[in-house]
Order: sequence, then C-alpha cells, then structure tokens
Amino acid sequence: MVKVLKQWFHRYFSDPQAVFLAVFLVATFTIIMTMGHILAPVLASIIIAYLLEGLVKNLMRGHVPRRIAVLVVFMGFLALLIFLLLFLLPLLSYQLSQLFQELPNMLGHWQTRLMELPQRYPNFISVEQIENLMNTIRSSARTVGQVVLSYSLASIPMVIALIVYLVLVPLMVFFFLIDKDKILAWVVGFMPRERSVAQRVWQEMDGQIGNYVRGKFYEIIIIGIFTYIAFYFFDLNYASLLAALVGLSVIVPYIGAVVVTFPVIIVAFFQWGLGSDFLWVVAVYFIIQAIDGNILVPLLFSEAVNLHPVAIIVAVLVFGGLWGFWGVFFAIPLATLVKALLHAWPRADGHHTFKPAELPAPSAPIES
Repeated sequence: MVKVLKQWFHRYFSDPQAVFLAVFLVATFTIIMTMGHILAPVLASIIIAYLLEGLVKNLMRGHVPRRIAVLVVFMGFLALLIFLLLFLLPLLSYQLSQLFQELPNMLGHWQTRLMELPQRYPNFISVEQIENLMNTIRSSARTVGQVVLSYSLASIPMVIALIVYLVLVPLMVFFFLIDKDKILAWVVGFMPRERSVAQRVWQEMDGQIGNYVRGKFYEIIIIGIFTYIAFYFFDLNYASLLAALVGLSVIVPYIGAVVVTFPVIIVAFFQWGLGSDFLWVVAVYFIIQAIDGNILVPLLFSEAVNLHPVAIIVAVLVFGGLWGFWGVFFAIPLATLVKALLHAWPRADGHHTFKPAELPAPSAPIES
C-alpha cells in the first residue's frame, strides 16, 4: 500500500510545476472558503471587470486608446447599474409583493377546482387526498412567506451591505480595468519563472471562460427581453417578474428551464384557465426556450465546452453547494478548468504530457 502511494505521489508530484499548481489551488480554495464573504466585493469586481474587458478590447480594435475605451465602457456599466437600481429592482419587488398578496386567492381557486376531481373520478382520488395536498401547499407557502419576511426584517443590514457594494464594486471595477497590466504584472511577479503548465492552463481557459461568462450574460438579457415582450403582448400578470425569472433560469443548465416553467404555467392558468390565451402563452414560452437552446446558444458560445451533460449537472450540484449562486453560475467554467488541469498536469511517466516548446507564446501586453 505504501509503495503504491509512493508511486502515485512520484508520478503526479515529482515535477516542481505540479507542486506549484497543487499549492496554488489549495491556497485559492482555502481563501475562498474561509474569507469568501469578506472578499465578496473583490470577487464580484473581478468578475464584472472580466465581463467588461471584452467590450474594452472591441473598442481598442477600432484604434480607440485603452483609457478612453475603459471610460466609455465604465460609463455604460454605471448607466446599466442605475437602471437596475432605480427602475428594474423596484418593479420586480412590487410585482413579487403583489404575487404574495394574491397567493391566498390563487390557493382558494385551486382548491375549488381540485374538489371537483373526486366527483368526476371517485375511484382514483378522494376528498382526503385533496385536503392533504392543499395542506402541504399551504404549509410550503407559509414557509416561503416566512423566508421573505425574515429578509424584510433584516433589511437594515442588507441596505448597509448594498451601499457598501454600490460604493466599492464600481470603484474596484474601474481600477481593475484601467490598471489591468500593472495588476497582472504584480501577480505574475509572485509566480515561479518556470510556469509553462500554469500558462498553458490559463491560455486554454481564458478564451473559454471569457466566452462563456459574456455569452451567458448576453443570453440572460436577450431571453429576458424577448420573454417580457411576449408576456406583455398577451397581458400576462407579473410579466416583468416572470421574464426576469426566465432570463435568470439560463444560468443553471437543464434544471433552470424546467423549474421556471412551473410559475409561468401556474400564473397563466390562474389568469385564464385552460383557454386559448393560456395555450398561446405556453406555446410562445416553449418556442422561446427552443430558440434559446437551438439557435441562441450556438451563436453566443462560439467556443463549445466539450462536457458531458452528466458532468455539467454534477458540476452544478457540487459547486452550487460550495459557493451558492456564483458556484452555479461558474459551474461549467470551473468544470472545464478541472478538465484542463487534469489534461495538462505533468506526470512522471518517463515523459510529460506537455512539451514547453509546443506551448503558445504568451500574449503581448495591451498598450494603453
């Protein structure tokens, strides 16, 4: 047993670069797990700056100086942030409160319809089963209401945290963009000179992560807008809230689309019953989902992530359990990172799985 472990350790950790990668990954994981809540504004700023960097590069390709490109993109980011805070979030909050106020009437209407089933199908369903089902639904509704109430009671700490985010995050995003080369040079200065494996992993992941994150952001915006237009056209109740849920559902592959279908169908059913309007809304909703999966995703994600659906679902469960919303959002890039690490990890098999001479040359620094 000791011999087997020794051989395994020699195979995977005899190369100094493998040791560096292992130490770096363990240190990063430990910092995020222990100080993630403290560093959350920094992590959020890095993610947003990474998103905006693509727009900055696009402007620079048009011969716009980097500082001017950063200012233009940053002002657009501030305008979007003001729109979210002053218009979209209050509207969604209002519709959510209206939905909770209407929930008892919905449950009563639902119970009236369900009580007709024992009369029609006495051999398959009984009044007791309907009552048990309604008690379960009411209990779940009360639980959700208590959660919402607890958030409202804790509104003062949340408001303070929101103010901190609104001040710190835009400020750090600006400095991450304007001083990108200086910050990267400072970070690289702490790394060993021989870092071809880390460089290879980064170059392999940089394009995929950037493409995925920016593509997912555009997908959320496009699906949310088109869904809102469709729901507004049919005058569906809570159109803005449902459209936001549909847009955010694309974050979680496979699972999100299934989960968000239920509130759309329930709200449409309570508003119109099984009429033509209900069928039209459901049909249009499924058409939007089909367009998203078969047309929009292939267009946005030019660099396909070659992962099996089972691996994607496992990544969503694992990283979502570790880091919540951000773990779910970055589940696919993190799974792709794990795959790239396993592929590039140096092994003592008599030869390495990589040759430094074959590595792509490091990209030249971006001129201001």
